[in-house]
Amino acid sequence: MARYLAGLFTLLLAVPSAAQTIDAVEAVGITVADLDRSVAFYQEVLDFEPVSETALSGDTHERLMGVFGARARIAHLQLGDERIDLIDYLAPEGRPYPDDIRSNDQAFQHIAIIVSDMDAAYERLVAHGVQFASTGPQTLPDWNPNAGGISAFYFRDPDGNHLELLEFPPDKGDPRWHVDDGRLFLGIDHTAIVVEDTDQSIAFYEALGFRVAGASENYGIEQERLNNVFGARLRITALKAVEGPAIELLEYLAPSTGRPTPVDTLANDLWHWHIQLRTDTVDATVERVHAAGGHWVSPGAVFLVPEVFDASTGALVRDPDLHGLLVLGEPVQ
Repeated sequence: MARYLAGLFTLLLAVPSAAQTIDAVEAVGITVADLDRSVAFYQEVLDFEPVSETALSGDTHERLMGVFGARARIAHLQLGDERIDLIDYLAPEGRPYPDDIRSNDQAFQHIAIIVSDMDAAYERLVAHGVQFASTGPQTLPDWNPNAGGISAFYFRDPDGNHLELLEFPPDKGDPRWHVDDGRLFLGIDHTAIVVEDTDQSIAFYEALGFRVAGASENYGIEQERLNNVFGARLRITALKAVEGPAIELLEYLAPSTGRPTPVDTLANDLWHWHIQLRTDTVDATVERVHAAGGHWVSPGAVFLVPEVFDASTGALVRDPDLHGLLVLGEPVQ
C-alpha cells in the first residue's frame, strides 16, 4: 500500500537526477491461465477497459521472455491512466499459482487500485463472489502519520493473484485521486513487491533512476488483518520514476518467515509478474541491473518486433528479490 508523506505530490514534480535511465513505469504484466476468463473479471468486476490484444511467438520473444517455444496471447487493459497486460502462455504452460502463498513471501506482488468509495467497491466484490485475502476493509490508525486514515482491502483474481483496493483520506495520496468524476475505480496507484532488504532494493532501483517518494512503518491489528499475517510489522517505501505508478517495497520486519521466490521462476509460471519500464538506453539499463545486483533473463538487449511491444529493443531482467522488470526502448515512431 502507498504510504506517502503529506507533501508527496510536490516530490513527484522533482527534476530527475542526471543518472536517470528509466523514463516511466508503463504497465504491469500478469501471467494468467485463461485470458478470456481474466479479461472478463477485470472488465466486469473492476471496470478495466480493453485497449488491444497482441500475440507473442518466435525466436525473438523466446529470448526476450526466457521461455523456449513461447507462444502467448496478451490483452492490454486500461484503468484511468494506468495499464495492465494479461499474458496467457498457450505453450509451454507454466506452473500453477501456489495455493499457500502468503503476503510476506517474496514472490508476492499486487497492484493497488484506487476507489472513490470503499464501501461501494467492497459491495461490488461481494456481489461477484470475489475471494478475500484480507478479513475485510481496514482503516489504518491515526497514530501513524503517513498511513492514518487510509482504507485498504486485499482480494484475489481468478488465478489467485493478490489485488488491493485503496481509498485515501483528503490529506493523503496524489491529488488526482480526490477528483470526483463519478467513477468507482479510478486507476492504479502502485504495484507492491515484497523484498528481503529495503536498503539493498533502494540502492538497486536508485541505480535505475528511481527516487524515494515516501516511507512508513506499519504494524498493529489493522495491518495484520489487511495482510492476513499475524504479527505483521512492515517497513514500506514508495519509489517513483518520472512517470507512471509507484513501485512500493514491502519489507516484513516481522514475521521473518517469508519464503524466497523460486530461483527457477519462468515468465510462464502463474506467480510471475513483471513491471514494464521505458528507457532510451536499454543496453545501459541492462548493464546497470547486473552491476546493482539484479539478474538477467534475456541474454542482454534483444531486437524486437515493434508491432508487439512498440519498441525496437528490450530485455527481461529481475531485481535482487527476483521480481520481473521488462525494460523496453523508446516507442517506435
